[in-house]
Amino acid sequence: MGIFFRFKHPNMGSVFLLKVRICFMPPQLTSTARFLCTKDIKPNLGGRQVDRNSTGQTRIANRNNRQVTESGTSSNSKKLWQNSYPKSVFAAGTAKRTAELMRQKAPPVSEEEEQQGGEDGCRTATRPGKLQAPERPLPPAEWKKLKESFGNPERFDIRMMSTLIASGSELNIAKSLLSFVAVEVGTLSYELLLRYLKLCESGGHDDEVFDVYRIMRGSFPSLDTGASSLFIKSFSRTARWKEAIEILQEVKKVFTPSPRNYGDVIAASVHHRDATTAWDLYDELIEKGLSPHQETWDVLFTGVKQIEGEKEMAVMSESEQHEKLLGILMYMRNNQIYPQQTVVNRIKNWFESLNDEKWTADWSSVTPKGLCSRCGSELESIQLSAEEYQELKDRVMADIIQGQDVFNKTTPEELERFKVFVKRKPAFDVVIDGLNVANTNKDKSKQSETLLTVVSELERQGLNVLVLGRKHMLRPSRSWDRHNMSLIQQKAHCFFTDNISEDDPFLLYATLHSGNHCRFVSRDLMRDHKACLPGGATRRLFFKWQRGHQLVVVGYVAPGRRVRFQSIPSFDTIVQSTADSWHIPYDDTEDRSTYEVPQQWLCLTKNK
Repeated sequence: MGIFFRFKHPNMGSVFLLKVRICFMPPQLTSTARFLCTKDIKPNLGGRQVDRNSTGQTRIANRNNRQVTESGTSSNSKKLWQNSYPKSVFAAGTAKRTAELMRQKAPPVSEEEEQQGGEDGCRTATRPGKLQAPERPLPPAEWKKLKESFGNPERFDIRMMSTLIASGSELNIAKSLLSFVAVEVGTLSYELLLRYLKLCESGGHDDEVFDVYRIMRGSFPSLDTGASSLFIKSFSRTARWKEAIEILQEVKKVFTPSPRNYGDVIAASVHHRDATTAWDLYDELIEKGLSPHQETWDVLFTGVKQIEGEKEMAVMSESEQHEKLLGILMYMRNNQIYPQQTVVNRIKNWFESLNDEKWTADWSSVTPKGLCSRCGSELESIQLSAEEYQELKDRVMADIIQGQDVFNKTTPEELERFKVFVKRKPAFDVVIDGLNVANTNKDKSKQSETLLTVVSELERQGLNVLVLGRKHMLRPSRSWDRHNMSLIQQKAHCFFTDNISEDDPFLLYATLHSGNHCRFVSRDLMRDHKACLPGGATRRLFFKWQRGHQLVVVGYVAPGRRVRFQSIPSFDTIVQSTADSWHIPYDDTEDRSTYEVPQQWLCLTKNK
């Protein structure tokens, strides 16, 4: 099919029409352990008795029975918090600060090594043959020479247009490239037009976008997700914004639009004071199981205000919008999402602007006891309810301990023997990932000493301890001193898996089987195991349990020194509310990793 493509040559004042044959093939859519358990007879230590029954199994009993509180925390385990360090591994920015500290401690890289790294393929900007964007529009003859100077590479037009996009080149340069391709080949491919469209959209050249839209709709039987998304974004910011809704409706016939697609049209609806359309699209986005972008919440909290005296059926009442905005906050709570600084500012302003309710808004933090530093309210506990705990336990047992890939990590015989081992022991107070804790000391000769020090600290507090290790730890070596390992086995229950087995499934099983009071010691953040759980709600429940039960050794560990652990928070970091208050944790930094939680809060209290 031949169509006319309009170009204004940069070196001519006139507009010329170029008849171009368009390729009709849009790109295809792409889818994108045998075990050893030891417990040696030992003298009575710390008021605890060690007995061996007729089966050869050992039993450790405290002279004083453990008193468990209603929250599931034993009085003995509370002693752990007395030696806690105030920072948490889950605090926002911890991962980035740790990485920066490690980078500073790393040996400097020499200039010669840097050059060698470039020769190994790390160079990008200066490697031979890299296309460079011209600084001005070129006539076809000069484009031809430029192409030949690079050795007539394949897909020159596509690569060059991508270079123009990356360098933010002027639109006229891209137009001159299209002219060259049309003259040389007689065809402007779908892929080339798509890249040109990207350049137009990113540069705000909306009139050019309209031209490309007309051409592509007239030349191709369908548009892919990339083109549709660019058209929706561009149309949404113009007076032709309702056409973006039409494109969105067409997209829904083929595939699910992205949250960004919905967000662009919602923003246009708000800008043009069409509250009904905006909220209908937002509700549809949520119903499809998509997660809105922060920019969409920003727009909605900015508000859709009816022009005074203007009567539009499309405008919702203020009370309706009020309920829907509170619904956004509940969505954040249920999905453990934290608003960014700009969004929380909008939320603050919205509460303060309410005419029929008077709210006081303050920036706040939470004390270690879980109290808001501004209003003194006690926040929700990090501890799981009995129902939540049982639900999580069942899911972890089914999907992590007995999941499809569990026997890639252990053997059925080893796992079964471990279950029998745990069942025959009294409930543990603490489960230790022995290898993980030992590796906190980079001095390999001090690994068993480090583990012994941590075990001794917990045993001194009268806690029932399980140490999970691997069989190679029982072979005397520079890292694993025989005497230290013997003492560890006297002070704690021990289970040593095969060397090829993974520790984490055993750690999770023993901790959850022991009850809600049991903590575990490890630096492993369990992200892979959390990912094995089905559904976001279960993964969030796992993360809540993890933050309330994981102990991380901090600082230098040495014999004779008290062992410190990063603190376990007493409160849950989620959006929470009462009849007269809201407490909203928010992101005040870009350094937060996905497994970390914010440290700053917005405190909102209703005036009585």
